[in-house]
Amino acid sequence: MENAHTPENQPSRAENKSNYVNLKFKKPKPLVIAIGAAAFLILIALFFAKGLFVAATVNGSPISRLSVIKELEKQGGKQTLEAIINQKLIDAELNKQNVSVTQEEVDEEIKKIEAQVASQGGTLKDALAMQGMNEKKLREQVTTQKKLEKLLADKIAVSNAEVDAYIKDNNVTPPKDVKMEDFRKQLIGELKGQKFQQEAQKWVSNLSASAKIKYYVNY
Repeated sequence: MENAHTPENQPSRAENKSNYVNLKFKKPKPLVIAIGAAAFLILIALFFAKGLFVAATVNGSPISRLSVIKELEKQGGKQTLEAIINQKLIDAELNKQNVSVTQEEVDEEIKKIEAQVASQGGTLKDALAMQGMNEKKLREQVTTQKKLEKLLADKIAVSNAEVDAYIKDNNVTPPKDVKMEDFRKQLIGELKGQKFQQEAQKWVSNLSASAKIKYYVNY
């Protein structure tokens, strides 16, 4: 009997094994590599940015930032939200009416505040830190105040007659080392400040009453 011959078109066992190996160990597709790399980068980012999610740990037990935020919201969430809403209303209306102030005006007001703090033996930086503020936030508040003062100028003006009436009704006299003229200027500033507080609150209340405000959180 003649030996059986493998047909030329039939692959040998070695070739079959080679094809099997090639099929079993296919190279990963680029999409799979990209997904794996992205997942790895996310894990690294979470490790280095854990402060974004965890505020502290106590004996290994984490305290989430969300729990801190919830507690803060319980204590002052309503007041904080109302303040943000009012600031949005104020900014929008001031922009609508094209009210503006210069940097020089803001700088001058900050210098006055700094001088007042210095006269009491402190520094502006320390005073701001005690209130949880910084100079940038102060500048924003001063800018808003100066704009409102311009907008409400007619309503917060103080006449000489009002100063005279205040001196008479309250029976006030200037300190020994202060001239009457300087004393009157000081009183004008105080009376103007009182008027500003009243008129600004009234103005903001009217804005709030006419605005469409939807609340999605109840405190």
